[in-house]
Amino acid sequence: MSRRVSNQLIIILAGSASLAIAMGVGRFAFTPILPMMLHDGTVDLAFAGRLATANYVGYLVGALGAMLIPKAWSQTAIIKSALVLTIVLTALMALPLPSTWIGLRFLAGVASAIGFVFTSGWCLAQLSGAPGSIGSAIFTGPGAGIAISGLAASAMTALSFTGQWGWTAFAVISAVTSAVIWRVFRKSGRDVEPFYVGSTGTSGRVPRTEMPMFAVAYGLAGFGYIVTATYLPVIAKNAIPDSPLLTVFWPLLGVSAVVGSLLASRVRKNADARLYLVGSYLVQAAGVAVSVVWEDGIGLALSSILVGVPFTAISYFAMNEVRRIRSSHHARYMGLLTAMFAVGQILGPPVVGAIFARQVNSDSAFALALGIASITLVVGAVILVAMIVMFPARVHHRLQGASESLDRHRA
Repeated sequence: MSRRVSNQLIIILAGSASLAIAMGVGRFAFTPILPMMLHDGTVDLAFAGRLATANYVGYLVGALGAMLIPKAWSQTAIIKSALVLTIVLTALMALPLPSTWIGLRFLAGVASAIGFVFTSGWCLAQLSGAPGSIGSAIFTGPGAGIAISGLAASAMTALSFTGQWGWTAFAVISAVTSAVIWRVFRKSGRDVEPFYVGSTGTSGRVPRTEMPMFAVAYGLAGFGYIVTATYLPVIAKNAIPDSPLLTVFWPLLGVSAVVGSLLASRVRKNADARLYLVGSYLVQAAGVAVSVVWEDGIGLALSSILVGVPFTAISYFAMNEVRRIRSSHHARYMGLLTAMFAVGQILGPPVVGAIFARQVNSDSAFALALGIASITLVVGAVILVAMIVMFPARVHHRLQGASESLDRHRA
């Protein structure tokens, strides 16, 4: 293995690990820990929904804030700061101070978004000369983080750990991982201007309704998956309370997300990305619906796979489609999409809470919430189909990798 290839592999692994901490711990560690906290009696589903919402609001604030950070600031210093902040905030969740938890989850969301954006940007800058779409491999990180956190939570549940120990364990895992990758993130000549903006856009005038329609469709995806992503272990516990498979489904979703991110990097490059998005929306809609109509271990496993495979692929295709629609001023429109997606996520837990307030039976409440989420994804797919008909792709474009596009949030 040449030194150049070895360095690229190190950057990919470090970037993936950083994203695993930012997303797998900063955002989604709460999901596998939630059953432990419910068992401990430290939260109920209503409070859990508020904690989840606080994290999603923080993610929105962090994503928008990343756009305002001066380019002159060191990206590697920001990445390291986000890692440290995520570790500290995760550790603080172990303290028996419920009054602080909403604030901690909000700040964790902020750190998660900033870590995600800047890790993506820096890693792809270093990999800009690598062949093909090798850089997209760093996006296995979120799925890997979900899988590892889920497996760790499964082990802790089997050992009758409390939620406090769960948060402590994730903080320690994140700290050890950060120490291993710390020296990889060092300032380089490519640190300030990480990406080349290729001529992937369209020529001519863009219809005024095209981007708003796309933003709405993307926002619907944020709402469509978040009910499952927030409550999957709880849904499984309600459906099959005594099954030994209870702790399998969340890690399975994470592994499926890793597979999906790798598959997304291998699709035909010159096709209309909206076709891939339609397929991804429908696969995820089917996954959400399966857990309603097939309430056993096989159904929940299938649901986890179908929701997980498009998990990061949707963002991969959507961010590149923005590059095609808007060949200049990417940041403004990618910020719009990020905001719409975050709003969709933010609405998920309150909707579930409102449904629970009106439903006596928790099974019927989750069934209704998941049904609404599945229909939302189908509506998003219909909007995308309408866009394909109304606004035919004017230029076949090469998918550059979702991470290139995500970095425009700070342009």
